Amino acid sequence: MTTASYFVYILASGRHGTLYIGITNNLRLRLEQHRAGRGSKFVKQYAVFRLVYVEEFSTALEAIAREKQLKNWRRDWKIQLIEENNLDWGDLSHLL
Repeated sequence: MTTASYFVYILASGRHGTLYIGITNNLRLRLEQHRAGRGSKFVKQYAVFRLVYVEEFSTALEAIAREKQLKNWRRDWKIQLIEENNLDWGDLSHLL
């Protein structure tokens, strides 16, 4: 039996642009859905398609707790988190 992975991810419209935080167990598929306009209405409306941050978890409960934590963070904390790992705000989807 393989262990499932759950991902908390942050999408951005651009450097220091609009942010979206989500959770999924299939990051590649979820990004495809967002980019095809079948994901979140917010993502589609604000063109938030650039994957700038990802964390992986072994359980859904851990991922959900982290997603809620990040959503409650101040914006500048989220920006600092992104820039600690992705200074240029490059699209990380090519790493999937």
